[in-house]
Amino acid sequence: MERNRQASRRRKRAPKPLSAPVLEELALAYVTRFATSAAKLERYLARKLRERGWDSEDPENAPDIPALVERFVEKRYVDDEAYARARSADLLRRGYGGNRVRQALGQAGIAEGVHETVQPGEAVKRRAALHLASKRRFGPFGQEPLAPDKREKQIAAMLRAGHTFDHARALVDASDEAQAHEWVAEAEDWPEELNDDDFA
Repeated sequence: MERNRQASRRRKRAPKPLSAPVLEELALAYVTRFATSAAKLERYLARKLRERGWDSEDPENAPDIPALVERFVEKRYVDDEAYARARSADLLRRGYGGNRVRQALGQAGIAEGVHETVQPGEAVKRRAALHLASKRRFGPFGQEPLAPDKREKQIAAMLRAGHTFDHARALVDASDEAQAHEWVAEAEDWPEELNDDDFA
């Protein structure tokens, strides 16, 4: 008896194929719930279509997902630049560097032109590097003097977080916390693409 129950649980009904209204409802629910880019929305809808199939009198005539996404862009339900700005600011606030920002925006399908408009300036990149070093107790923020192998590991961790080698070395090799803060302050008057308010 128990075995039969388990077998029936395993034999779940296949989900109903999607129709045009249901596909649009899924898209609307997705953009309401998540900050997203046009490319991410398109990938989500394509995945749903693969999982559930298409319910139509003409099964060959699958929906035009790019056209649906374009409608959402026109209605401003999806805004790649706003998404890129928010995602960049979030990553920088958490201590990730410009390279990680570029990678995350590329994965989200953000166009190169939009990348350029949200690229962080030097001061923002330095503050992000300082935040990571302070949070992870790298360089002068640690308890003990750095052994050479530990220094290399800390620099490698900063590189993995998307910081440049020069930034990682400047912080890990800083003689004390004051020098690390001075290094950030040096760039404060430089022009920046990303407003300071986005980082606050």
